[in-house]
Amino acid sequence: MSKGTVVLAYSGGLDTSCILVWLKEEGYDVITYLANIGQEEDFDAAKKKAESLGAKKVFIEDLRAEFVEEFIWPSVQANAVYEDRYLLGTSVARPCIARRQIQIARQEGAQYVSHGATGKGNDQIRFELTCYALYPEVKIIAPWRIPEFYNRFVGRKDLMEYAEKHGIPVPVTPKAPWSMDANLMHISYESGILENPKSHAPADLYLMTKSPEDAPNSPDVLEIEFKKGVPIKVTHVKEGKSKDTPLDIFSYLNEIGGRHGVGRIDIVENRFIGMKSRGIYETPGGTILYHAHLDIETFTMDREVRRIKQGLGVKFAEMLYNGFWYSPECEFVRHCIDKSQESVEGKVQLSVFKGQVYILGRESPKSLYNEELVSMDVQGDYDPCDASGFIKINAVRSVSLRSKLNCPKKFYFQEGFLSINHI
Repeated sequence: MSKGTVVLAYSGGLDTSCILVWLKEEGYDVITYLANIGQEEDFDAAKKKAESLGAKKVFIEDLRAEFVEEFIWPSVQANAVYEDRYLLGTSVARPCIARRQIQIARQEGAQYVSHGATGKGNDQIRFELTCYALYPEVKIIAPWRIPEFYNRFVGRKDLMEYAEKHGIPVPVTPKAPWSMDANLMHISYESGILENPKSHAPADLYLMTKSPEDAPNSPDVLEIEFKKGVPIKVTHVKEGKSKDTPLDIFSYLNEIGGRHGVGRIDIVENRFIGMKSRGIYETPGGTILYHAHLDIETFTMDREVRRIKQGLGVKFAEMLYNGFWYSPECEFVRHCIDKSQESVEGKVQLSVFKGQVYILGRESPKSLYNEELVSMDVQGDYDPCDASGFIKINAVRSVSLRSKLNCPKKFYFQEGFLSINHI
């Protein structure tokens, strides 16, 4: 008698194929679900494989458009970067994938969901927090945290033997000595030979970007148009080619960035569960958008609003990394960030060349830049005497602070100017 129905987040790989058969052994009816979020995958082959292994139903879901519009775009608006370097390509995909998994579970009346995330990583938390937020009654089967499972499958050799015994097709090509996760936003590489943080990444590791050394010897110049903080059009200035739908825009930026080796990083980061890990990432399109959005935002946003928004962006990145996309606090922060983007509108021209993104210029109907006011050659309506009061007020505040810190500086005020002397 069946223990119930479980919706398994399925990749078609060795691990989740073994989990599928193991769940059936344990007495569950298994529905497999595979999300297309831009990874290179033979989805038809994966479907046939799942059916041959006894899946009750197989769902192949194309989530690419909603992944860009509902998850990548808010991250662009936030300038979301975790620990100053990581653009969160894996983190931002998980709430998108898990949301559809829960929708299928509810639709099919499944009492359980399952995933193949390791017990040492962040993804188990990201998947499960999303599942509990959207379907509080659901029960989660996480095989890599169940002793009966992980003691049985200590290494890849055990999985291979189990696969051969149960007729699970095994890979015919050697497995790369690292793990990889790919989607439209990025590819990540970790574990295996990369666990030694001193080891250099092999040259053949990168799949999404060329080496900057092998990139074209002439730049690609792009114009990216933003409205409310999200890109609405990208144009290749020389070729005249343009894209104006979210999925097409992001795919095209990946193509250009990949051609020039943009967006490669090799970092050690702090996992939410309390350990440091080494990750290598390729994020070509996301890196181009990060630089372009940062530029147009600074050009159009009030200074004090942006100061607050920067703090919210850091907080948003932490919540996204830790799996709290569907928490009330993350929803609140996203709302505030979205509000801050109302005037972030205009065009940025940039050059993409041999691993770098160079800003060339910008324009906006909502610019807060006043060329006449800032000009050193034109007086305009600006009275230099107006600066005196501002300087004195801030200097007095600084003097008060410095006296408390015993800082060795003195301020001398004279009419119309301020001088600072070291003691």
